Amino acid sequence: MRIISFILPALLLVWIDVSFFGEDKNKKNILKWILLYGVLANLWTMFGLRYICHMDDVVSAKVYQRMAFSLKYILLVSFIGSYLLLLKHTLVDKFVTLKKSEKTSKLVIVLEILSLIIITLGFVFFFMSRWFVGEFGELTPEQFMFNLKSPTEGTAENVVISLNNKGKLPVIICTFTVLAFVLFNRDIYTKNNRKVLSAKVYKWILMPVMVIIGCSGIVYGVDKLNLRAVYRTWAVSSTFIEDNYASPNEVTLTFPEKKRNLIHIYLESVENSYLSQDLGGYMETNLMPELYELSKKGISFSNNDKMGGPHQTYGSSWSVASMVNMSAGVPLAVPVGVNAYGLDGHFLPGAITIGDILEEEGYNQSLMFGADADFGGLTAYYESHGDFHISDYIYAKEQGMIPEDYEVWWGYEDDKLYEFAKDEINRLASEGKPFNFTMETADTHFPDGYLSENAPTPYDKQYSNVIAYSTKETVDFVRWIQEQPFYDNTTIVITGDHLSMDSNYFKDFDPNYERTVFNTILNAPISSENTKNRDYAPYDFYPTIMAALGVQIEGDRLGIGTNLFSDKPTMLEEYGMDYVEKELGSYSAFYNDKLIDVNNDSIYVPKK
Repeated sequence: MRIISFILPALLLVWIDVSFFGEDKNKKNILKWILLYGVLANLWTMFGLRYICHMDDVVSAKVYQRMAFSLKYILLVSFIGSYLLLLKHTLVDKFVTLKKSEKTSKLVIVLEILSLIIITLGFVFFFMSRWFVGEFGELTPEQFMFNLKSPTEGTAENVVISLNNKGKLPVIICTFTVLAFVLFNRDIYTKNNRKVLSAKVYKWILMPVMVIIGCSGIVYGVDKLNLRAVYRTWAVSSTFIEDNYASPNEVTLTFPEKKRNLIHIYLESVENSYLSQDLGGYMETNLMPELYELSKKGISFSNNDKMGGPHQTYGSSWSVASMVNMSAGVPLAVPVGVNAYGLDGHFLPGAITIGDILEEEGYNQSLMFGADADFGGLTAYYESHGDFHISDYIYAKEQGMIPEDYEVWWGYEDDKLYEFAKDEINRLASEGKPFNFTMETADTHFPDGYLSENAPTPYDKQYSNVIAYSTKETVDFVRWIQEQPFYDNTTIVITGDHLSMDSNYFKDFDPNYERTVFNTILNAPISSENTKNRDYAPYDFYPTIMAALGVQIEGDRLGIGTNLFSDKPTMLEEYGMDYVEKELGSYSAFYNDKLIDVNNDSIYVPKK
């Protein structure tokens, strides 16, 4: 129905132009005008509906399935197009005369095509970079490249709508508007037959303008997306990861006689800035008092003398990357010349992760999301590193846990996630083996989060209410775990996955305040007095989580991470933040050839 809604007004407008305004009936011209009217009239109507009437789903095919809307849309496009035709011909008849120009040379046609390509690229770089930064904040280059290279299944509908409205739609509108100027090929005369502008001169003026606009858009996008740093990952080499990588196959790991269960809860975008200022946060009021009180019963590692966390380092600033850092001990770097981030069923096949180690030690392992685990290649990552049982949005529909047509936020909301998690943990606990249960929440995802119908709203901003309710629900869930008979032998790790990308929420923050993700470890059979003023990164959680299970780690390092329970300095403490970031952002042959390459699949073999 959407195609019919687009085509009918175009045909009607061409008929009006030929029948009432005497437009040339040449078949080639008619086909050209059908295309031009069809595209421009529809695009400018959609522009008005989106940006003037604020109709967010005008690009979506779903809305055109409603007959009433399609009929109204056809009438609106026809009305707007007819008015523009009347305006065009009235102005032309009153002020100027258009005469067919001489045939355009092949050279000019080639230059027009090149100019159109350049200005289209400019529009793409300009609008898409604005959309990326508006949605995700100042993107790191590795995140930008990862998003281009990895699976997009499971993307939340609101993100897709935003991409269509703020990225694709303005690119298409601007490109076809410029195309209309390119296709104009008439000499302009006054009514007394004096030539004002020839088509030839017009085109030689138009083409440089198009190139300048296009190049400006490209430069703007390159700067916004920090693509110069992407170039560094190809042009500058480093052996830092290779020199400092501790493979679990080369390190003796000694498990306790009674192996402990692990529950790792990744809290989407939950950071310490939500705490009050006296606790190390940025808020006047503590948005997550329950979670803070819970942390006092556990161990939290801080970069300051209050509540803090790891520095957000290269390759750790989005969900998939944070999981790789914390479970594999390496950043998620930009792949160079290989394709192994989930698109072909492989994801860091050369790395050995917590999942690989615990699988070898006889653990049952399970992963739970309220979203589609295929997003970003997570299915490939967890299935190939520990053979996790994956319960995600798709699985929940297949198993009848939610209706087939159910869709909220990124799949289903956290209220349901916690209830399903209880059932899954009970299933794991009943099987008589140690277990590793990993889950990630989603309600606190940008933009503005998902506000549960059960959530109170004491704050002015929706995101604040979402944060307050979501973190309280986390604590309620942990309290339930603590009441279960298996808890005595279970370590709980709670971490924010990365800093929130809700750029509007943080726009008034002091840039000198360093935001860090929340972390606490509960019921670990180990303690540390060295938890404050630590310079550490998300990849340091890899050996730290293993130590929290009572595992003794030879050398206290795994991957490039350092066991924070030990006295051994981290990479950041040893080399400094600037140096480590520069090295991690450079090309690593070791990372590319040993960790990403599908031909270098590694398995965990315990060192005796």
